[in-house]
Order: sequence, then C-alpha cells, then structure tokens
Amino acid sequence: MKTEYINIPLVKNEEKKRFEIEVDGHFAFIDYKEPGDKIALIHTETDPELAGKGAAAAVVEKTLHYLDENNIVLLPFCPYVFAYIKKNPEWKRLVSPKFNGYDKL
Repeated sequence: MKTEYINIPLVKNEEKKRFEIEVDGHFAFIDYKEPGDKIALIHTETDPELAGKGAAAAVVEKTLHYLDENNIVLLPFCPYVFAYIKKNPEWKRLVSPKFNGYDKL
C-alpha cells in the first residue's frame, strides 16, 4: 500500500453496504453482502479523481486486514479482489474453501 493511504481509516459503511476510504473528499470502496457468517466482496471502485493512484489496492488491503482481525470468512466475487489475493497469496487463508474458484487462487 502506498504510504499516503496508511493513516486513512477504513469505514464499514453499513448504510451503503460498502467498505470505504476517503481521500480529499473522494472515495475508494468495495461493495459487500453478508450471507450468513461470511462476507462477499462484490465490486471495487474508485472515484475518477483517485483512479490509477493506488486507492483501490489500499481499500482492498485495509478490508482484508479488517476481515482478518474480525475472523470473517471471505467470498471474493469481485475480480479486482480475486486478482489481488492471487497476487498476494498470504490472503488466501481468509477465503472460504467452498468458494467456487478457490483452487485458482
């Protein structure tokens, strides 16, 4: 994660059903759903002002830390999150072994 994002807090915005970080009034976020005792990360997006600046990777990393600290099992439906975990295999431990695609991580 780029150093400029380290001290920016992750917010679990339950009203909008997304994890988000705010940078100068702009957001990077991941939409989620909570089926049972797991969390499904559905879609990652950044406001255009943050595109290409590492904000998406920062919100993914911060969200993975949150899930890890709270012992929450992950279903990485979002292609960006899936690719991030594939590139950083230490996070595969959070993914449900029943997730379709687990063997591709």
